[in-house]
Amino acid sequence: MENSPSEIGLRPLLLASGVTDDELRQLRASESLTTLRPGAYLPADDPRLEDVFARHVLLVRATVRKVAPDAVASHASAAVLHGLPLWRTALDRVHVTKDRRSGGRRTSLLHVHVAALDGDEIVEVDGVAVTSVARTVADLARSESFEQALVPADAALHRHLVVPDDLTDAVGRGAHRSGTPRARRVIAFADAGSMSPGETLSRLAIHRAGLPPPVLQYEIPGTGAEVDFWWPMFRTAGEFDGLAKYGRLLAPEQTAADAVVAEKIREDRVRDEQVGVVRWTWDELPPRFAPVVARIRASFDRA
Repeated sequence: MENSPSEIGLRPLLLASGVTDDELRQLRASESLTTLRPGAYLPADDPRLEDVFARHVLLVRATVRKVAPDAVASHASAAVLHGLPLWRTALDRVHVTKDRRSGGRRTSLLHVHVAALDGDEIVEVDGVAVTSVARTVADLARSESFEQALVPADAALHRHLVVPDDLTDAVGRGAHRSGTPRARRVIAFADAGSMSPGETLSRLAIHRAGLPPPVLQYEIPGTGAEVDFWWPMFRTAGEFDGLAKYGRLLAPEQTAADAVVAEKIREDRVRDEQVGVVRWTWDELPPRFAPVVARIRASFDRA
């Protein structure tokens, strides 16, 4: 392959450069090449193939140009291109939207949506036409489950990519589309205070358990410590511990073990203020959240 390793090898370009179909077959048989989709290849050792999101970006780039000139990457594909997190959302198909009334279709690798698409709902990401962040969140809120849609909605707000009015407008433009009632509920519940998918899912689990709504990302006076969830009436803090939590904000030359110790010291300062602290992990999120709810209520009772 004469293409740069950072580029996708498209069969017509490879043939034009002198590579034959026999050579392509030999490269694939020897596992030197990986087929992204029919007619699109990458070196088998390309590290992006090991990451589901990076691989989907490559698949989008290899697919959109083959669909139609007016095809715009949308839904989950747009979310990935915008760098929004997804949770349990399938990435086996590339999603595109065409501004048409008919012609939608779905194959094993492609889902073509047809819907009105205004000019200001289309942006460009690395040379690919993509639905705007607000339109992307609205589309996901219509088509995915509440939990799946809430994760990118919270992230878009937290990263200041949109404001609530942007999401309200995006949903309102397609008020006649299927899934709009759920989409309105998603954006009404979305909150910029959730800093990760785990915190988003925790906040939803807390709501569904009937617990009082907590304050998000609250710094407890006198401690210098910020907690994920705070119930001021009950002097109770809630902390979601994702596995990445101790590695994402390491200071130079600080190890994960150092971060764990620092977190323990931080929590001791919080407890010194007569604050109850309840922690939970991914393994305790729904459907296994009941014991967490019990621990939170027990802390309320001790307040």
